[in-house]
Amino acid sequence: MPALTWDDFDKVELRIGTIVAAEEFPEARKPAYRLRVDFGLEIGTKHSSAQLTDLYTAHDLIGRQVLAVVNFPPKRIAGFLSEVLVTGVQRADGAVVLVGSDRRVHNGLRLL
Repeated sequence: MPALTWDDFDKVELRIGTIVAAEEFPEARKPAYRLRVDFGLEIGTKHSSAQLTDLYTAHDLIGRQVLAVVNFPPKRIAGFLSEVLVTGVQRADGAVVLVGSDRRVHNGLRLL
């Protein structure tokens, strides 16, 4: 695995946001949700597609703070424009566990 420099890491904008809307995304190839995530005044609200259906219901996701990459180029997924990448870790059974903050913080704060 190639070494990552600090300059490389510094290019990735990982920010905290709050999921304000989540709905089923039946058009996606794999089960997923369409999310709206609020990143505060500087970044605003962004859309994301996330394969989280194994462990979370759409209702469970509302109000949850998540860590997302906000500076990838947008990607069209089954006609839906995903603007940010919500992060998670994949368990051995394939289920994705969201990455977030263990305490409430202001939306838009950057991972240091």
